[in-house]
Formats: sequence, C-alpha cells, structure tokens
Amino acid sequence: MSEYKTEIKFFTVPQWREEEEYLRDQHKNGWEFVSLSGLGLYRFKRCQPRDVVYQLDYNPDSVNKKGEYIQLFGDCGWEYLQNYAGYSYFRKPADKMSGEEEIFCDDESRLDMMKRVFRGRMLPLVVLFFTIIIPQLMNLSFNSSAFGRGLLIFFEVMFVVYLIIFIAFAVPYYRYYNNAKRK
Repeated sequence: MSEYKTEIKFFTVPQWREEEEYLRDQHKNGWEFVSLSGLGLYRFKRCQPRDVVYQLDYNPDSVNKKGEYIQLFGDCGWEYLQNYAGYSYFRKPADKMSGEEEIFCDDESRLDMMKRVFRGRMLPLVVLFFTIIIPQLMNLSFNSSAFGRGLLIFFEVMFVVYLIIFIAFAVPYYRYYNNAKRK
C-alpha cells in the first residue's frame, strides 16, 4: 500500500471552511496533508489517524513578512504548512486546542480576511467583468456575422459564469457579515 496519495479537489474562494473540514477529515482517516499544487492537487502522506484542525488565512502580504507571520501563529501552537494562491495553511492537533479555537480570535478579524479575499480575488474579476465582458456583449449584440454570433455566445456564457462566481462569493460573505453583526 502506498505511503502517499494525491486527490484532485476544487474549492471556490468562499469555501475555505469546506476545505478546512476536508483536510481535517483526511487526517482523521489517516492521511496527513502534505501540499497543494496545480489545480486542486492535494498530496497526503499516510499517518496515524488523529483529529487535527486545519485553518486557512488569506493574506498575500504575509509573503513580505513571512518570518514574523509564521512566528505569530507558531506562538499560538499553529504549524505553518504552506502558502498557495494567497492562502496560508496551518494545522494544530485538536487535543492541544482550548474549545473552539481558531486562528482568528473574533468575527471582525474573519471579516477582515474575507475583505482581503475580495480585494485580492474578486476585485480583479469585477474589473474584467465591467471592462471586457459587458462592453463586448454590448458591441457584439449588433454584429450579424456568424463569427460575431459565436463570440456573442461565448461572452454570454462568460457573463453567466461571472455572475455565478459573484453570487457564490457574495452570499456566504453577506451571511457571515450579518451573523457577525448580530453577535
């Protein structure tokens, strides 16, 4: 039996909690997270099954002050694993935690992370949407050639894909924001 396995799994921007649970479940099943690369290629190493909590932080600026950043979390018992696409991966054995401990000590800091995700990931998509997709849809709607119609269909599909991405991010953010403000 192999000591390593690779799985392909894709999580969207607002699905960090699902990704954390996925990594935790893998560890409980005897597969320790080693790395993430490519488009969703998760590499695991066989280990003793154990409850280990995984946490993600989105902070692209952490690369500039990596030593300080890792030390900050290390002082709280979190093991730094890697950076991938702006996210930093940490883990900590559940038996070393006090209650519902997270790398974020409050809802406000979690909301700050979500704002960093918006600025780093969603803002470029919003810019592309309004500077390329929308103008092309408007321009191509008046084109009667077969090629123009083909491009129109392509940009209509892109319009729908972008809307789905925006909604997939906005709904969890809005829910989390409202829950945080109610507390």
